[in-house]
Parts: sequence; C-alpha cells; structure tokens
Amino acid sequence: MSQTPAAPAAKPAARASRMTLASITKGKVKEPYRIVVHGVDGVGKSSFGAAAPKPVFLGPENGTSHLDAARFPVPKGWDEAFDALRALAADDSGTYQTLVVDSVDWLEPLIFRHVCLRAEVEGIEDVGGGYGKGYTAALDEWRRFFSAVEHLQRARGMHVVLIAHSHIKAFKNPEGEDFERYVLKLNDKAAALVREWVSGVYFANFETFAITDKKKRTRGVSSGSRLLYTQRTAAYDAKDRYSLPESLPLDWTEFDTCAKAGRVAEPADLRSEIERKAKEMGGEAGQKALEALGRAGDDTTRLAQLNSWINAKLAARPQAEQATKTEEVKS
Repeated sequence: MSQTPAAPAAKPAARASRMTLASITKGKVKEPYRIVVHGVDGVGKSSFGAAAPKPVFLGPENGTSHLDAARFPVPKGWDEAFDALRALAADDSGTYQTLVVDSVDWLEPLIFRHVCLRAEVEGIEDVGGGYGKGYTAALDEWRRFFSAVEHLQRARGMHVVLIAHSHIKAFKNPEGEDFERYVLKLNDKAAALVREWVSGVYFANFETFAITDKKKRTRGVSSGSRLLYTQRTAAYDAKDRYSLPESLPLDWTEFDTCAKAGRVAEPADLRSEIERKAKEMGGEAGQKALEALGRAGDDTTRLAQLNSWINAKLAARPQAEQATKTEEVKS
C-alpha cells in the first residue's frame, strides 16, 4: 500500500533585520545621569544627591535625617527595595526626577540576608557549601537590581545617584611596591560591577595640602573646600564618561554644568589660563609652571593636570603664609 508523501514543511517567514545602514544614527545620545559618588564621612555626599532635580532617597533615615528631602520608608528586606523601584516606574506624575540610593554599601547586607534566607544558611560564606558561591549569588541580585533601575530610567528618564562610603584598602601593584587607596566599601566583585554599570565614579574629599614650615615639619592643612575628583589615581577609584575636569566643587550645579558642556577645555584656553596663573604665582614655582607649560604642548591631559597643580599651589599660599606667621610669633 503506497503512502501519500508528506507535504514539504513551510519555510519560515523571512525575518526583517533592524541592522541596516539606514538604521544607523549619529551623535551623542542624551541619557539621564548614572553615577556613583564615594568618599569620606561627612564630606557632603548626601547633600550632593539632595541638590539633584526632584530627588527621592532610598536608604536608612539616619543618613539623610539632616536633609529636607523626600525618602521612602527604610526597606526591611531586599524585596521592598524593588517595591520602591516599581512604584517610581509606575508614577507618571513627574514628582521625582532623581533616585538617590544612600548608600549602596547599606544595600549589600540586605542582599546577603536575602541570599542566606533563600539558601537556609547563617552566613554568606556558607551558601552552596562555601568557596565564594554566596558572593556569586549576591552578584546575581545586584544584576537584578540594576536591571530594575535601567527599566526605571527607560520608563521615566530619572537620574540615578548611588552614594557609597569609601574605605582604604591595600592595592597589589604588579608593576612595583604595593600601596593603599580609597575604594568603594563593598565586596570586591560587587564593587567591580557597580563601577562597570555607572557612567561616572567620583571620589569626594576635603581639599588638603601638605605644608612644610621653617623647621622642616610637614602637616596637612585643609582649605575647607569639598571637591569631586573624576580621574582614577593611585590614591582613589574614579572614572568619567562625561568629559569633566579633573576636579570640581562637590556641588550638583557645577557637576551638571560641566557634564552638559560635554567637552574638555580647548588647549589654547588652558595654556592662556595656566600662563596667567603662573605669572601670578611668581617665584621658583611660577617659573617651573611655565617650563612645564612649554613641555606640555597641546596635550589637554597634561595641561589639565598642570592647571590643577597650579590651582592647588595658589589655594595653599594663604594657608602657608598664615602658618609662617604663626611660627614667627612662636619663635
């Protein structure tokens, strides 16, 4: 008995590709800010976030109790942190334009507790039998959180400011002697993920100078200024995708103005400014600045570093003069 041959399978419909030359766009894409500010205690990190457009805080009240700011109730568990994000994503009133998480190192214990409860163990290092599996599970929760924040930004265009505390940690230097530096106060894996996710990592600190008196004694002196440092150095973690200057006042308006400018100063403008300040400084230091200016050429990075050095010297001069007068009186 012959069998009727099976009908040939229908060919799948051709898929229209979005990746065509006509779909290519050019220029910068305007997006809400996504930054983390870390620094020493009391420098003004929370106040920086509170000055952002229509902010709402997510975190413990004792970090913002001194501020007249909107804040969610303190989450009692990890799931409540997501409840806050969903509430903001569903709100189309425009009441809030900036989410300030204060602080991400406060979120980490919530994540650890959530992972431990799910695994029915006492500590994060006991999850899955140890060997770092607990920290890997916590990293998945961080990714889930950032995915929810990305959805919030797409839905409402909100800025996101992550506040973090800093701690000093030894850095294993493969090119020489080890040294200590300020880094995010998080598990190393989580800190790396936070740095990768944001567009800016900025270190907030008091501006300080080392002053040596006539008796060759060196001491640190603060100018009282609070600065935001934008470029990674041996002393602290930082990164920047907004073309900010190497340092600027710890002030939201200053940050926003520089970020919107979106460009580094022209070499000619920097050279003119440095030359003016070097002549104002005078003496041996001024001469060194002019010589360094000649060597820098039109390298904007070197010019920006030289400009920051001159600014520090000029700012330290009144402090140094006062210290000298004090020593003369004591003598």
